[in-house]
This record gives sequence, structure tokens and C-alpha cells, in this order.
Amino acid sequence: MVHSPLVHTRSGSGETVVLIHGIGHRRQAWGPVFDRLSERYDVIAVDLAGFGESAPFPPGVPYTMDVACAHLAEQFAAWGLERPHVVGNSLGGAIALELASRHLVSSATALSPAGFFGRFDRFQALGVLSFMRLASQLPDAVLRATARQPWGRRLIGAALYAHPERHDAATTYGDALALKRCSGFAAVAREGVHYAFRGAVGVPATVAWGTKDRILPYRQAARARARLPHAEHVPLRGAGHVPMSDCPDEIVAIVDATVGRAREVAAA
Repeated sequence: MVHSPLVHTRSGSGETVVLIHGIGHRRQAWGPVFDRLSERYDVIAVDLAGFGESAPFPPGVPYTMDVACAHLAEQFAAWGLERPHVVGNSLGGAIALELASRHLVSSATALSPAGFFGRFDRFQALGVLSFMRLASQLPDAVLRATARQPWGRRLIGAALYAHPERHDAATTYGDALALKRCSGFAAVAREGVHYAFRGAVGVPATVAWGTKDRILPYRQAARARARLPHAEHVPLRGAGHVPMSDCPDEIVAIVDATVGRAREVAAA
């Protein structure tokens, strides 16, 4: 399987850490922690296929976890990587854990990962995301004007962040456009109706969950703890679904700790 290369931003040196965003988002979601991580690691923030600036999969290619993981494995090879560390949020968190279950990475850090839904949780998540997607279809001029206002930034970011006011107008507008224009949203959402993480992770892994997550509520962290008993489980107190701007210090520390455990395993 050979698909279009993923658009990405790369900076730093050392062990490689690949950052994977969630559904409807883009690689710039990692902006609050990207520079700090690149002081320690070779950091690659990717736009998944059909999101951000990356091309969608060709017609007929499903947006399944198998395809997503195989595509990322291709990218790793093209970038000269062998089992990098991965950090993912939401959809990206699920992908990080799936890559770990396939022995394709050295460690996985999953921030509010998809795949640990309760009976009705997946419909709540898809409902909120679908509403956000619908709202993003407003004319660009309306989105731009809304993003310029503090109340508008709070409105646009309320479902994603505990502190949407920390985002400036340009970032908020860019995120809204990314959600509006992404071509992979519907296909990924359809897959999400049936998806659950059922793998086993044999590398150091951390699952961190925002206690104020409005898309994948924090109660799902208990299910993740039960399914992944050997992983580290960390509550992100007061953080929302996309926690990188809500608690950047904590995120950097969690990545450091997870990579550190992987180093210990490799040295043993």
C-alpha cells in the first residue's frame, strides 16, 4: 500500500517523537508543546490523511485503523525511522495505542484516546463533533469575525479546551477552517461508530485524560485503566479534550516520563 506522503513539520534532534492529532484537527494542535519537545527530541507533527494539508486516501480506501497504521508505518520508513515514540490525542491517541499494539513504536502516549466508549458515549462524541463540523460550514468571513472576539473564541473552542481563551484569533480561525475543509471527517466518523480499542500494548504507554473533557468524558479513563493495566494512567486535572494548551507543562512531563521508561526497557 502506497499513498500520498503526510504533510508534517519536523524540528529538533535526538530520539524521534511523532505527534498525531484528532479528528477534524491539524498538526498545529501541538503548537503549545511543539517547541519545548523539540528542545529534547526530533519531533514530527503530522497531518493525517484527509486532514490539515494532507491529501485524502484514494477513493475506495477505507479510513480504518489498519489502513491508518499501515500508512504511518510507510511514513516512518520514508522518514528513516525505526519504532519512534508516538504521542496522540483523541483519534490520534487511539492510533498511538494501535501502533503500539502492532509493535511499530517504542512508546505510546495517548491523551484522551478514542476507543474506550461506554454504551452511549460514542454517540455523544459523534454528536458534539458533528455539531462542530456543521457550525464550521459558516462563511469564512463569519468564522474569521467570530474568532476575533473573545466570546467567539470561547464559543468555538468550548468543546475542545477548558481554556479556549488562551488561543489567539489566528489559531482559532485556522482550527475552524481545518474542521470545515477536512475531507476525511465523514469517513473517520463512520468508522468511529463501531471502533473500540481491543489490543494489547507491550511497550511503555501512558494514558492521560482531561477531567473536564466534554467529548470523551473522563469516566472513560476507568475503562482504559481496566483494558490497559500495565500502562501508566494520569488524570489531567482541569484540562479539556485537547489538553496541550490547557496544561502544556504536564504534557511535556508525561512525554518525558514515557520516553524515559522506554529507554530503561531498551537498556535492560
